Amino acid sequence: MNHLIFRALVFLLLIFPTSSWAEEVELLGAGSTLAYPLYSAMFETYWKETGVRVNYQAIGSGGGIRQLINRTVDFGATDAFMTIEELAAAPAKILHIPTCIGAVVVTYNLAGNPQLKFTPDVIADMFLGKLTWWDERRIVTLNPAVKLPHLKMIIVRRSDGSGTTFAFTDYLSKVSETWMREVGRGKAVNWPVGLGAKGNPGVAGLISQLPGAIGYVELVYALQNGMPVASIENRSGKFVLPTIMSTTLAEEVPLPEDMRVSITDTRAPDGYSISSFTWLLVYKEQAYQGRSVERAKHLAKLLWWVTHQGQKYTEPLHYAPLPVEAVKRADRIIESMTYDGKPLLK
Repeated sequence: MNHLIFRALVFLLLIFPTSSWAEEVELLGAGSTLAYPLYSAMFETYWKETGVRVNYQAIGSGGGIRQLINRTVDFGATDAFMTIEELAAAPAKILHIPTCIGAVVVTYNLAGNPQLKFTPDVIADMFLGKLTWWDERRIVTLNPAVKLPHLKMIIVRRSDGSGTTFAFTDYLSKVSETWMREVGRGKAVNWPVGLGAKGNPGVAGLISQLPGAIGYVELVYALQNGMPVASIENRSGKFVLPTIMSTTLAEEVPLPEDMRVSITDTRAPDGYSISSFTWLLVYKEQAYQGRSVERAKHLAKLLWWVTHQGQKYTEPLHYAPLPVEAVKRADRIIESMTYDGKPLLK
């Protein structure tokens, strides 16, 4: 019997490629819910094309950064670039690789899904709790063609550490001195009012359940749930809806080499005001905690694929692809990754 088993194994090794017997590669990532729909599509395709699985958990940007710091994942994902203080406290140098540009939208639950317009000061005062009824004069004046109900507003916001929250509060901190002074920007802030929900899916789900609710989510979550989104007055005085084009136009700022940049409150005449890059975070030096060079190379190749071939999945899922200059900087960042001091992609 043992002789027959041996002959069978030899036969199988002859008819199947040796690579098919190799241990399956699985990279681990965690973080951003803003980019989760895009990463799901990208990573599924990458597995089919390369055989390399990516196990990604959408736990919020704050969680993704924590897991990378704790070195329990190969990469973290965030919609808020790490601060100088956070980078200094990390165990080793961390790189930011941009993957796309997303739009954070103001969405609401009103009968008939009316298309509303908001100015920056109105948005700030709603989330500060200073505007509390839907038919208040300042909102009605902006939307004369809409019959707004005498209905109490219910603010819905994130309860977890979130890059979506960072983009939203970063924007409000730029357009409202009161917001900057009383609340500020961050992945988590002390909200003056509102109900908390976890992740973009949680916020979208809670808004859709509560008449009169208003909150902020990444664009795709509003579209998936059939929820309306507001057009927002930008710096040029234009009311702009979040689209792939208006989100792309928001990136009209000088891009630093490390790609840690805020693009909210754009000066672009037709740009959407609450747009943000989203990033994958990795350690520059990959030789740590017994990681193999093969695993490190798989990670670098994944990052390159995401910023090149993977970009074709952005627009169908309502994200803006990386601009040419951002891709060039991403190339240089990925090429700087090393294993034992030696470049991974050379």
